[in-house]
Amino acid sequence: MKKILVLFTLVLALAPVERLALAQDGHEYAPLQQKTINYRDWTYKNLSDDSDVNLRKLAGQHGTKLLLVVYFAPWCGNWRNEFPVASALYQKYRANGLSVVGVSEYGTRDEVRTFFGPQGPPFTVVTESEDRAARDQTPHYGYRHQTGDTRKWGSPYNIFLDPKKIKKTGDVVAEEAWVVNGELIEADAENLIRKQLGLPPLPAQPTPTASPQQ
Repeated sequence: MKKILVLFTLVLALAPVERLALAQDGHEYAPLQQKTINYRDWTYKNLSDDSDVNLRKLAGQHGTKLLLVVYFAPWCGNWRNEFPVASALYQKYRANGLSVVGVSEYGTRDEVRTFFGPQGPPFTVVTESEDRAARDQTPHYGYRHQTGDTRKWGSPYNIFLDPKKIKKTGDVVAEEAWVVNGELIEADAENLIRKQLGLPPLPAQPTPTASPQQ
């Protein structure tokens, strides 16, 4: 039995960092990491008015210094945990150049509207997919598996894009990006935001304890 426990401990110790999530109080935190992703341009329907929203144009808007693309399912508990964080960061730094776009997955547009309520989303929200059965065919599924996210649904999943590095032409807008395979760790996200916006870093914050992804 002792040998088995030792072996199990060694396996956990040698597990790749990208397969670890930071679990605490029911959250599904994940570290902020720079990854090769070959992220492609997209055009999806705006939740608010059904107009077309294009990623490259969104990133190129005047004054945008950093764009957070957050994928989420409206029924996901971990997205409910992250939404107040993403919303607060947006409200705090939008005047400094932070833009946020939510990409909804695996829930109908009516479900997404219900999640945000009568006031609507605080930032632009578009729809990539509405059917849970289509999960394995979505670009979202491909990106997160490429970056080491082994969760079943991958909600939320965060990508930070630097508009200055966005490719002007072609399908791929960014070969590399900062990625979070789970919920944002607020202090990590805020420090990246502040760095990209030319603001001083925050004081050091305690980091949640690590545990294997489920």
